[in-house]
Amino acid sequence: MIRSQERSIILVQSTLPKKKPYLATYVENNTMTQEPITNSTNHDIKIVNVVASVTLDQKFNLLDIVKTFKNVEYNPKRFPGLVYRLKRPKTATLIFSTGKMVCTGATSEKMARRAVHKVVRELKDSGIIILNKPKIVIQNMVASGNLHGAIDLETAADVLENVMYEPEQFPGLIYRMKIPKTVLLLFASGKLVCTGAKSEEMVHESVANIYEVLQDYDLLFNE
Repeated sequence: MIRSQERSIILVQSTLPKKKPYLATYVENNTMTQEPITNSTNHDIKIVNVVASVTLDQKFNLLDIVKTFKNVEYNPKRFPGLVYRLKRPKTATLIFSTGKMVCTGATSEKMARRAVHKVVRELKDSGIIILNKPKIVIQNMVASGNLHGAIDLETAADVLENVMYEPEQFPGLIYRMKIPKTVLLLFASGKLVCTGAKSEEMVHESVANIYEVLQDYDLLFNE
């Protein structure tokens, strides 16, 4: 008899809906859509362009390169540099007669360096004399991100320093960060663009810093 009663109790308990813990219920019922965001680490950071400068310390006859390669563009009347395009990795490298180069279009520092070395290797293989190893310096990284919240740009323009906001001319707020030295374009949707970084670490640090600044001033709200 006792066992049958135990079975009955177990069956009844199994059919009852499970209650959420008190804290979870309270948070769920009292979360407002316009409450400031208190914690987030996913900013959807994506490097969209890396600009690298290259020095070879030698002179080039650009016409020799034009005669050898079909994947180049050269119109000295419009621009003094030659455009050398790669399909893999997909980049464009500007080559100047001074021996300077500028690689654009890469989406990481590693990709930019790989592209430069491939261009130099292809020039060598075609008979172009390369005397020195390329000196590569990352000059700029452009990245996009999303803070996943609405930004009060008007208030931000009033309370933050080193900003420019003219919504009649451009919908974003320009924020010049001192440390690290980068420029961020902030949009009301929470999306942003970071430029001026020299490394991916600088990009992530800049986005983390602006997130904290917006948090401190209660300028970032749930969507």
